[in-house]
Order: sequence, then structure tokens, then C-alpha cells
Amino acid sequence: MSTTPTAGARPDEVRQHNRAVLLRRLHISGPCTRAALAAEMGLNRSTIKALVDELVGDGLVVERLPAQRSGAGRPSLLVLPQPHAAVALAVDVRVEQVSMALIGLGGEILNRCSWSLRPETRTPGEVFTRIVDSSAVLVEEAGVAIAAVGVSAPGVVRRADGMVREAPNLHWSDVPLGQWLSEALGGRRVEVGNDAELGVLAEHLRGAARGATDAVFVSAGVGVGGGVISDGLPLRGSGGYVGELGHMVVRPGGLECYCGSRGCWETEVGERALSRALELPEGAARGVIVAELHALAQEPDEVLKRLGEFAEWLTIGLCNVVNLLSPQLVVLGDLFTALPRTLLDHVGGLLAERSLVSRAMGGTKLVTSSLGGDGKLLGAAELAFEQVLASR
Repeated sequence: MSTTPTAGARPDEVRQHNRAVLLRRLHISGPCTRAALAAEMGLNRSTIKALVDELVGDGLVVERLPAQRSGAGRPSLLVLPQPHAAVALAVDVRVEQVSMALIGLGGEILNRCSWSLRPETRTPGEVFTRIVDSSAVLVEEAGVAIAAVGVSAPGVVRRADGMVREAPNLHWSDVPLGQWLSEALGGRRVEVGNDAELGVLAEHLRGAARGATDAVFVSAGVGVGGGVISDGLPLRGSGGYVGELGHMVVRPGGLECYCGSRGCWETEVGERALSRALELPEGAARGVIVAELHALAQEPDEVLKRLGEFAEWLTIGLCNVVNLLSPQLVVLGDLFTALPRTLLDHVGGLLAERSLVSRAMGGTKLVTSSLGGDGKLLGAAELAFEQVLASR
């Protein structure tokens, strides 16, 4: 954890920097004693005491005895973040559903709601209106104030102003979602990010990629997206347009993709491709696909017989990703988490054999998300909290 402010910083700037680092430490990693905070941050105990006392006075943290005690003597007090002291509104827009939650300091979900989308209700205006109306209900029920807003969207997002430049599976183009929401929510800061980018952020801070300095998150739904952590930080690229892994062409002349190209990776490993591989009806519901996968997992000998070609295309794409980005691990999310263990082990073995970079690194770990369906909501909240924590 870095605690070094800019060279030549004034004492008040140093204090504000250390305060923000301490608060972020508690937000991400949870309760901690003053002594442990001092050791982690490389600060003396009197400085930590002053910072904690200040945060307690501002209502951002509290100090309590641990619920479980061990050893003799009086246990050290734990410093805990106060969830209601800073609350983010997190929104996860998907092709078939929108989920929303109020997430407090420390990552606690305080209230939530969701609704399904159909062709007539997934227009930008319909989704925007429902988000605004639902946010008012959530806030009233929870009795909190919103400090900032984070939104996950399945497409190409311009991070500077929250413009959804293109979301092919939603049929959205140049939708100023960030501006609309900011104006409707009283001028509050609204951050909008690509769904897979926020998925990897959540996995890095709170999930399967915690502690990894280089990781890739690949998620599958109607589309396929990717997010990248490089040297401990999200890789966003020019304009924030990194992560459209589903649209790398793996099969020239293959099936037409929503993006207008042919043979994109998502046409071979996305929801529709998986439905075809399982010989389910076109447009089978997500629940039906997951149920079929769970049933298939009970017959390991049948897995590769039915999903062998699917596994091959998944491997081809992952080899490209690993050779290009050299991650310590790849986290598979959303529909990929329902794939049978037999298939994942098979793909992991092929990845180790075929990827030059994976062999050079001694193997790339292939894991599934540990955050379930809340990953992108948590990522959207963390995007909102980035500025909130720095200013508290």
C-alpha cells in the first residue's frame, strides 16, 4: 500500500493523503486494529491515532471490541468503516436485466432491486427512466443519501463523460447515459464503465483476483467481454475502450456478429453458441442453459462429447488473450461459471500446452468468479467510490 504523497506536499496535503489511504484500506479490506494499520501504512502510532480519531469524529469509522477474543489481556479495538457514512448507487445494465443496489462504505449492500428487459423496454429512454424512478425508491427505503453513482454498461463506453458509444446487443448508439443520470440525480457525479472492465475491478478488489497484479476477467452472456488488470491497475486504454475481447475475430467468414463483423469470438462462445452446442432451442432462456450445464456436469464422460468444439473455441480465444496480455490468472464470469469442471480442466490443460506465454510463466491459472451475479454491481460501486474516498 503506497502512502507516499507528492514530493514537496504541504502538511495538510500529507494528512489528507494518509487519511484517504487509511479509509480506502478499511473500505476494501475491512476491520483492522490501529497497530496493524500503522504497520501496513508505515506510519507511527500517534499519526494513526490522530487519523482514526478524525475519521471517528466525522462519522466515517467506529472503533469496537472484536466479537471473538483470543489470548489473555484486553483485546485491541478494531477500526470499522461505517456503511451509511458514504453510499454509492450502483447500476448494472445487461441485455436482459437491470440490477441496482445501494452499496455502503466497506462494500455492504444496503438495498437492491432488479427488473427484466424486453425489446420494448430496453430502449435508452425506458431504461434511464426506470433507473431514476427506482433509485428514488431505494433511497427512501434505506434512508440514506447517495454520494456518487457508478454504472456498468455492456458496450463501448467513453469514460470521460459516460457516453455509451456503442452497445450492439442493446442496439444503443451514442447514448449520453452519464450526463442524463447526473442531471436527473441532482448533479451528482456519475461514472459509467464497460461491464467487463468493472467485473475485473470487482474481482481484483473483492473476488478471485484479489492480490493478483495482472489478471484478465472474461464474461459471457449474450455477448462476451473482457477486463484487464495490469501491474495492479485497470487497463483502460485511450478513451477507456479496452476490453472488447468478444469481438476479436477467431473464425474469418464465420457467423455474423451483432457488431457488424463475422467470426467474432462471442459468436463461438457466447450464450447463443453455448445454446447451440447443447442442442437447445434458439434463444433458450439463461436458466434453461444453466440447468442443462449442471445436469451435464453429473456425467463427466459426456461433457467433451457434447461440448468439445465449444471448448476448442474457448481455448483458442483464451490463448490469444494470454499471449497478448500475460496475466497471472484468468477469471471466467457470468455464464462461464456454470461450465462443468471437466470442461474447465480440459481448457486449462490446453491453455498450458498451447500458449507460449503461459508456458514461459509456468502456467496461467484459470478460475471462475467468486462474486456470482453481484460482480459488476460491486465494480460499478468501486468506480463511484474512487473519487468519494479521495475527498472524504
